[in-house]
Amino acid sequence: MVIAGDCRVRGAAYRDYVDYDHHGAQCAGFNTASMGWDPRRTGSGEISLQAMKPGDQVGDERQHNPKPRAGLVDEMGAGLNGLAQLRALIASGRRPGILVTLDLQLVEVDLGKAVFAGSPSAAAYNPIGVVHGGYAATLLDSACGCAVHSRLSETQAYTTLELKIAYHKAMTTETGLVRAEGRVLSMGRRAAFAEAMLTDAAGRLYASATSTLLIFER
Repeated sequence: MVIAGDCRVRGAAYRDYVDYDHHGAQCAGFNTASMGWDPRRTGSGEISLQAMKPGDQVGDERQHNPKPRAGLVDEMGAGLNGLAQLRALIASGRRPGILVTLDLQLVEVDLGKAVFAGSPSAAAYNPIGVVHGGYAATLLDSACGCAVHSRLSETQAYTTLELKIAYHKAMTTETGLVRAEGRVLSMGRRAAFAEAMLTDAAGRLYASATSTLLIFER
């Protein structure tokens, strides 16, 4: 249950939401000014003034713009274009955390194309006894994203705005190796459009996706 109320701290008005668990105990506070959890909020839902620094306001600039962390592709290929970065990542044998968690691999990249592969295990099962849809979604999202990444210049970056997925066939541990092949459909200065198909070794289609991505300068 969530209740809303207006609050004012140090002259900064914001809309405050207090979260309650299923026992009715007050857990923590959330405010739309920062669009995230406020670490200065106590269990009673009140702002801890001791935790505030001079000039602090709820939802201040530090929460909107946290210090950026370098991504794995930047570590592998700082100053390179997108395709060179992805090729350096494959050559290094390193994988970002999500690929380690789901045991997926980036196996192929070319200009405007990226291929990810994996063999679903019981660890990816949902409660109804098949592979969770998020497994396919991760493969397809990765393939679409890296297909676009392969066409970035040295000064460009991207983020996904929209991902639409269609599930055609359920996967199980018997499915074996599946590959998600992503391709860029079109790409401009501000936006890119990509698609991906998830198939098994026999070419059977399990899921497909289309994605819209935002392109911006670093």
